[in-house]
Amino acid sequence: MSGRRGRKSLSTEDKQIWSKVAATLTPLKTTRPLEPDPDLEHELSLAEEMARAGIAMTDAGQGAGTAETAIRTPARPKGPPPLAPLERRVRQKIVRGMRSFDARIDLHGMTQHEAHDQLRGFLHVAYQRGHVIVLVITGKGGRGMNGSSSAGHGTPYMDERGILRRVVPQWLAMADLRHIVLGFEEAHLTHGGSGALYVRLRKRKA
Repeated sequence: MSGRRGRKSLSTEDKQIWSKVAATLTPLKTTRPLEPDPDLEHELSLAEEMARAGIAMTDAGQGAGTAETAIRTPARPKGPPPLAPLERRVRQKIVRGMRSFDARIDLHGMTQHEAHDQLRGFLHVAYQRGHVIVLVITGKGGRGMNGSSSAGHGTPYMDERGILRRVVPQWLAMADLRHIVLGFEEAHLTHGGSGALYVRLRKRKA
């Protein structure tokens, strides 16, 4: 037969049976969305704030449930080593001739540019050779800045010689020479007075 069969309706007896079966069925539970955990949200929010502030959170221990914070402070750049004056006994040995200079340089008569280049080159070579005490001559000197001077006829800073006497100590104190220069001070009158400097170099690192 080519025709479609009609849908058979339930009899009264079948409907009664189905009603009894349906009454014993338990409906499936619907899946509800998970409710947010307030404690977890608080921890996530705290972690984000600490990350923006540069603070790291680490576990304090297993099962402890606590956390400790460690503030990360950037390391400060290391500054140049400080200068130190010559020891008294070392100066006395130099003045009495018991300790000779390892090397000397005479900047007298040079321009500032020439003197600066010559001084830097001299100090680097002396340091590489392991020298400890060197003499730097800036010009003809006298008894010092507080006494009368035989240089410059009362105007020591009006010529190039007087300028060198003023700027050479400034060069020696610059940060780029601190790894070489340990200290310096005005020489004794027998070695030039205010026109010369005793310069002590640092020991070369092995």
